[in-house]
Amino acid sequence: MKKPLLAVKDIVQITGITGRTLHYYDRIDLFKPTHLTEKGYRLYDRSSLEKLQTILFLKELDFSLKEIADILKLTRQEQKQILNNQSHALQARIKKLETIKTAIDEYVSGKDIGNLNIFNSSSVLPLQEQYANEASFFYGETEAYKEYSEKLEKLSPDEREKLFSNVEQVFKNIASNMNQSPSSVEVQRLIGEWKDHLEQLMTCDSELLACIANTYKFDARFKNYINQYSNEDLADFLYSAIMHNINRLNVSPSS
Repeated sequence: MKKPLLAVKDIVQITGITGRTLHYYDRIDLFKPTHLTEKGYRLYDRSSLEKLQTILFLKELDFSLKEIADILKLTRQEQKQILNNQSHALQARIKKLETIKTAIDEYVSGKDIGNLNIFNSSSVLPLQEQYANEASFFYGETEAYKEYSEKLEKLSPDEREKLFSNVEQVFKNIASNMNQSPSSVEVQRLIGEWKDHLEQLMTCDSELLACIANTYKFDARFKNYINQYSNEDLADFLYSAIMHNINRLNVSPSS
């Protein structure tokens, strides 16, 4: 039995692609018809259908049409190597997309952008590292920053994680006491605990504490970071509590 020739409409019905796509593939010499009728109609034999299905398969794997044209010229073994490499690339892309999805979900749920891992698999530096570089750029020549940097460098990764975790826990504890006044005994005790943690990295005099308080209140990024621990404006509450602590310490015993 003679193998039937397939018209464009037959290829469209079998594969689901459009006639316009077939015409384009012909124009760029990627997939040409087996025969042309006297009237110029394109016809394809059944064996060419396998080639088209291979093209569509490679296109689904994110290869460009130029790459597909080159791949079709390779041996079967060479094609396998190309596909293995593409599989690894797609796996890395899937992992990145999963990271992005997790970051979106965490951000929507209220997590601060500074705590997201969105840049960890990118050429862009992680936000925490960007913040550190920014601080070094603006404050690197100050004695306070030099002290902070030197002490931080001496801590092991586990010690750093524990320290920052302790500070975060204080923020959470202060957030749970926002029904009280910033000057209340409990809130001020927690501010003292917060200062004790900071003292492991820097000398917390009144000037530095005021600088930190202002950063929490007026720097939008830090404000968002602090406010992730509460449904209310924890950053503003912290500012008031820290400033009260400073003012209390600056009051002389005789006054």
